[in-house]
Amino acid sequence: MTTTSRGLHARVLDTLGPAITAGEYPPGSVLRTDELAQRFEVSRSVMREAVRVLESMHLVHARRRVGVTVCPTAEWNVYDPQVIRWRLAGADRPRQLRSLTVLRSAVEPVAAGLAARHATAAQCAELTECALGMVATSRGQQLEAYLVHDIAFHHTVLNACGNEMFARLGDVVAEVLAGRTHHRVMFEDPDPAAVTLHVQVAEAIREGDAQRAEELTREITVGALQELDILVP
Repeated sequence: MTTTSRGLHARVLDTLGPAITAGEYPPGSVLRTDELAQRFEVSRSVMREAVRVLESMHLVHARRRVGVTVCPTAEWNVYDPQVIRWRLAGADRPRQLRSLTVLRSAVEPVAAGLAARHATAAQCAELTECALGMVATSRGQQLEAYLVHDIAFHHTVLNACGNEMFARLGDVVAEVLAGRTHHRVMFEDPDPAAVTLHVQVAEAIREGDAQRAEELTREITVGALQELDILVP
């Protein structure tokens, strides 16, 4: 695919994907590839490639002589980072954030406990570095800089836990954290208590204290849910 085609393909996806996840095309709606190509002023091959991507996310199902049918929500790949990003950009953001944060609260504390047992010295050092980066950017409305360290911290915990299923959720957690920041579902500065908890989690994992790592991480996720109660009730 040429650079121009990739640009057109991305433009189609960035419009059609959010429209589907926002419910503008309800499940069962049938879209015609030719009509879509005309609407977006792209070639049929570009449109077909965009549809293939949407099919890979289970948002649509394409059939010859039928068209492109929007799939029921229950069939969507809701763990796909792009699908998460699109859903968080829509009107259903509060419910999505809450659903994803509940998922975090179920997974991350257990992952932190496992990380205390399995993390390598390099991973422990990386966690400490991420936590210190969070401290350094937690004041002065540096939310984008803070986000970089926050995502890296949680990625490292999930990778260090030794469970490949948990590790694959790293991108999901990253989208939740990014969505909170980019859609302003955050205070102007992160909660100081939450920042301190991240430092303490890094210490507990480094010291091999699984119970403490799990308890502290649970406090982080409970705090995130409480923030949602305030900011997007």
